[in-house]
Amino acid sequence: MKVVVTGGAGFIGSHIVDGLLAAGHRVVVLDDLSSGSRDSLPAGVETHVVDIVDGQAVAAVFEKERPDAVCHQAAQMSVSRSVREPLFDAQVNCIGLINVLDAAVKTGCKRVVFASSGGVLYGDVTTPAPETTPANPVSPYGITKWVGERYLEFYAREHGLAAVALRYSNVYGPRQNPHGEAGVVAIFCKKLLAGEPATINGDGRYVRDYVYGPDVARANVFALTADLPQIRPGTLTSLNIGTGIGTDVNQLEAMIRQRVADLLAAKNQNSTLPEPLHGPARAGDLRSNLVDASLAADVLGWKPSDSLDEGLQKTAEWFAERAAAERA
Repeated sequence: MKVVVTGGAGFIGSHIVDGLLAAGHRVVVLDDLSSGSRDSLPAGVETHVVDIVDGQAVAAVFEKERPDAVCHQAAQMSVSRSVREPLFDAQVNCIGLINVLDAAVKTGCKRVVFASSGGVLYGDVTTPAPETTPANPVSPYGITKWVGERYLEFYAREHGLAAVALRYSNVYGPRQNPHGEAGVVAIFCKKLLAGEPATINGDGRYVRDYVYGPDVARANVFALTADLPQIRPGTLTSLNIGTGIGTDVNQLEAMIRQRVADLLAAKNQNSTLPEPLHGPARAGDLRSNLVDASLAADVLGWKPSDSLDEGLQKTAEWFAERAAAERA
């Protein structure tokens, strides 16, 4: 199978590329490299540097490659930026998606997997939300993800695509970008490894469901390649991808600080790390959000394999290795 992965040089996308290649599939990446990096991709992976908002450029890539499936990860992914710049958010997350779907249909693509977000669709929920929970997005980012699913459902019905929307909870892991506004684990790791305090927004009592990036990539590979009765032409299947376990930001920071301290101590470096600072609350942040991924287990046979503790350990080690390489 030949798969185009949009946003394939990014955090989640690059792990999906790895998973597809390991399973023996051919992979082509479409990415504008605004947040992704070629360094995250294996050598030899065909990469088209294209902005998904540029419909003609997207169409040209699909016309050349003619993939069997597309995995659409490219997105504007910051909730706070969507609040400040709702037009930009809509251009990338709605117009960009339509450009990809038009190109997929015109070139005979059969299956589309879309990165949706259970982390924003359901609004404030204090118990793990199943897919039947009414959508209640409170930020422009959440609104565009919900609209994206509706467009995906239309294209599946109108053009016979087999479509899957994976509703991620809060994804973290190696390769996450620590320089933007999304990705609290990456931001905290980079700060603490530099001996600087992490800054927690507001009171830090914001509960999230943290799921490890390579586990999310596995779900995408299953959704793209598995021959399953629930994933059939003309239909959209929406599935939550998360753990159902809540952790607030104060707890998360303490866990990361301990992992980083342990790594520094093992290298006989100063492992006394500063306590966190607290900044203002961010606009659009939900108080609590958890997803129930039991349907993904039934449909895909997918369950998360790494606990938060295990995933944070691997993530902190990756950022420590990267920091050491940058110093060398």
